[in-house]
This record gives sequence, C-alpha cells and structure tokens, in this order.
Amino acid sequence: MESTKQLVFIPGPGMGHLVAAVEIGKLLISRVNWLSITFFVIDLPIETRVHTYTNQSQLNQRLQFLQLSSPQTQTNHLSNREALLVETFNNSKELVRNAIIQNFMKTSSTNRLVGVIVDMFSDKMIQVATELGLPSYVFFTSSAAFLGLMFYAQTLKDEHNRDISDFKNSDTFLPVSTYIHPLPAKVLPNAMLDKIGRLHLPLSTARMLRQAKGIIINTFVELELHSIKSLDNDDGVPALYPIGPIINLNQEPDESINSWLDEQQDSSVLFLCFGSYGSFNEEQLKEIAVALDHSGCRFLWSLRQPQGKGEIGASDDVARPEQVLPDGFLTRTMNRGKVIGWAPQVAVLSHRSIGGFITHCGWNSILESLWFGVPIATWPMYAEQQVNAFEMVVDLEIAVDIKMEYRSESPVLVTAEEIENAIRRLMMDSTEEKNGIRKKMEELKDKSRKALLEGGSSYCFLESLINEFKDHSSN
Repeated sequence: MESTKQLVFIPGPGMGHLVAAVEIGKLLISRVNWLSITFFVIDLPIETRVHTYTNQSQLNQRLQFLQLSSPQTQTNHLSNREALLVETFNNSKELVRNAIIQNFMKTSSTNRLVGVIVDMFSDKMIQVATELGLPSYVFFTSSAAFLGLMFYAQTLKDEHNRDISDFKNSDTFLPVSTYIHPLPAKVLPNAMLDKIGRLHLPLSTARMLRQAKGIIINTFVELELHSIKSLDNDDGVPALYPIGPIINLNQEPDESINSWLDEQQDSSVLFLCFGSYGSFNEEQLKEIAVALDHSGCRFLWSLRQPQGKGEIGASDDVARPEQVLPDGFLTRTMNRGKVIGWAPQVAVLSHRSIGGFITHCGWNSILESLWFGVPIATWPMYAEQQVNAFEMVVDLEIAVDIKMEYRSESPVLVTAEEIENAIRRLMMDSTEEKNGIRKKMEELKDKSRKALLEGGSSYCFLESLINEFKDHSSN
C-alpha cells in the first residue's frame, strides 16, 4: 500500500478563496488515495464569515483545517481591503513556517510533505516554502486574462520603467496580450491605479508568482483559450494548470426563496446579487428599484446594507428594505418580485426559473453562471471585477454591459434608464438577441462540464499536477 503524502494549502482571505480551495482539495483526494491536505486558515482583522464555514464543513478525514492566529495588523492606515489582507498574510510568514515545521517536518518520511499551494493573496508564502526546500504552487482564483495583466504591469515597470498607475484617468488602450482586444485603462483594477498606496500589490505579487513551480488557475481552456496560449508563450511564466471551473455545488437552497422560485416560469426571473462585499448607497438603490419597476420583469434581489464610510468588511442584510427603497415599490412589485438578504447563490442560479443574472463580476460568480448557462449583465465594483467585465462583454461577447468602469470607492450614479435597458437586453429571447448571448452561454455550460470529465482539458491538467506531486514524493 502506498504511503500517505501531505500537501499544505494556504487559501486566500474570504469565503470565495477558501471554498474554492476546499473544492480543489476534494477533487485531488477523489483522484488519488495517497494524498492528505491541510488547509491553513489565517485569522483576519475583518469579518469574512470564514469561521462559520470551517465550523460547519464536513470534510473528509484526508482534508483538515488548521486555524492560525495571525499577528495584529495595524488597520488605521489601510482603507483598501486588498492591501489590508495582503499585509495580514505577509505578517504571518513566521507563523506559517513554524506550523509547517511543527506539523509536517518532524514526522517520519512516510508522511512526506510533497508541496505547498498558496493563494494569489498569500504569495509571500512562496518564500517560506523555498526556505524549507518545498515546491510551491499558486492557486490563482481569477482569470487567466487577469494573470496576464499582472505580468504585463510588472514587465512595464521592470523593463520599461513605466508605472501602470500612470494611466489613471487615461483614455489609453493597453496591448495586454492575454486580452483579445486592447484593454481600456479605465477598467484597470484600483490596486494598479493607486499611485500612493503603501503596497503596490500587482507588481510584488507578479514577481513572486514567477518564482513558483506552477500556477493552478480556476478556469478552463475552452473559455480562455487565447489567454492561456498567450501565457504559454511567455518563457518567464511557470507551468500552467487550468483545472476549472472549481465550484462548490453542494449548497443548500433557502426554503422560502426556493418555494417562490418554484412558482415562476422557466428562465423568467432576473437575479440581482453583488457578492459578500457588494452594496450601494440609497440613491443608487432607488435607481435600481425604479429600473426593476419599469422593466416589468420578475426578479429576485439580494439587497445588502449600504456601508458606512471607511467600512471594509462584509455587508449585512438590510433589516427594513422599505426604508431604503422608493415608496410603494415593494407593494407594486409583490406579485412578480422578491427582495431578500444574503442568497445561496449557487442554489439560486441552478434553479430552472432563473433567466438572467446581474452580478459584480467576481470570478467565482462568473464561473457559476457559466456552469448553469445563465446569461449575465456586468456591474463590477472592486478588485479585478472591471477587467472581468471587459473580458466577458468585449472579448468573449457573452455578457451585457451595465457600467464596466463602475467603482465602489468612487461610484457614479447609474441611472434607472441605463439599468432598465440592460435588463431588457439580458432577458430578451435568444432569437431576438443579435449576438446570441443566451446561446453562447448554453454552449459554454456544456463545455465547462465536459472539461472536468475524464479526458477533458481540466481533467488532464489536474492529472499533470498530481504527477508533479507524485514525482516530488519519490525524489
């Protein structure tokens, strides 16, 4: 019998990163019986609901959580969520090093540690792995196209001494090879445009990613063929393993939501959901409500509490929606709409009645909509969501644009008319839609599932990754 080998996985901050990491873990141990995985869960100075997930998750005995309490991070100088999270992880390097030594390197060789997988937010842990003589792999939770943008920004700085933040408020289009069309500077992520930020995240992360043995990407070849080919042609990029889409499909539906959806016709309901951190001020909420009112479409709206100035944690549900929505809205739409708080997004998207999805364009949300073939309208808010929206709308032509350059840090008011127009385009019958978004999403739904089956592209890339682990264990 082959001895058990160990793998350490250091997920990034927040539910989206941890859930995807656990799903990869489940996939790995389903393919081989000689591997066990320990997830290092690092405490964060903001609420992410991670503890609720780890306490409730029923893991296989070969999948374990190890809770690590990180050093206190000074948050008063960090108004940017990404910077705060990266600094917390950077301050935890010694904590991780000690945990690896204590738990895995003082045991017998039969439980040999075959590698460390780090998240894109925990990239500095590559240094820890290298110091301990361990191969490191990066789990990149965004798109292959965005990975290419990070390398582009790094090359721009290191080889041409040009900072990508110089393009802030510029009408320039950038020749980023992983995008099919030139990328408008106006959709660059805020972290790339921050000229005075303490942490220039994309540059430091891109340099570190090049030191990894491989990069595991939550995407699939059939979705991002152009981007993956472009990265493969770059000699400075480590081996790529596009093994997605990695999605947690075991989500319990909410009984009240599901019973309402059961009463609706197939593909008739518009779902509005903007992620754990996505919220709008009252003025913008009213514009959305007016658009829904005038559109006449059926809708399910996950409404979150507007955040106060300086707040960077997850948003809460709105206790009394009638206080932030136009007078009479709930009464007028009660027969065709439902306003809810937090939504079990995967369970909702899987329902036969959902016909469209207005989303903040988090990469997980995009993959989930593709898996279920639900057409999307893009309303990016933070992180790399603006370039995700660009890729979906312009490069791949599988989404409707609402406001691609929208940013939650400095929002402009998106009018009810703009939103209503997007809703009508999104919910239009596929025979009328010029670019056939609904048809393309159905095709990608099929391709996303085939990629994971035996012989599929993602299945084969995962096999290559497993062989890497096996080769290391035999050295």
